[in-house]
Amino acid sequence: MAMNLDGVLADRSRWTAEECSVAKALEVVGSRTAMLFLREAFYGTTRFADFAQRVGVTDAAAATRLKQLVSDGIFAKRPYQEPGSRPRHEYVLTDKGRDLLPVVLAMMEWGDRHLQPQGPPVEVVDAAGERVGVSVRTSAGDEVNLDALRLRRGRRT
Repeated sequence: MAMNLDGVLADRSRWTAEECSVAKALEVVGSRTAMLFLREAFYGTTRFADFAQRVGVTDAAAATRLKQLVSDGIFAKRPYQEPGSRPRHEYVLTDKGRDLLPVVLAMMEWGDRHLQPQGPPVEVVDAAGERVGVSVRTSAGDEVNLDALRLRRGRRT
């Protein structure tokens, strides 16, 4: 099972990594820490020390990763100050960062299905308690299987 490649796309020798959206996305969020920082942000984490502790990285590693995620437009820094403390920044998802929710949920689903033989450690549910999942659908909302997908040249401006 694989996607069908149409026209000039069938000649894979003409493809380059510079043109690949997957390769470009991995440059931004392809590291373990980037994905775990995203997971934490979706769980509501905003404070530097909480990111470092919950992801299990040093302060230096957290600072480097957060700086890069801010630079890439995934997080924004927002100032806050607790009474009696110096001003600090918290890290919140931007629209660009929130657009990664289906990616994080798909990673969770895959991990639950293939790496958690005892079942998922947590479940994502909606307000009514119904499980939420990620699927590939047409713009009309119909679910599509891999063998029904085709790859065609994008409409670039």
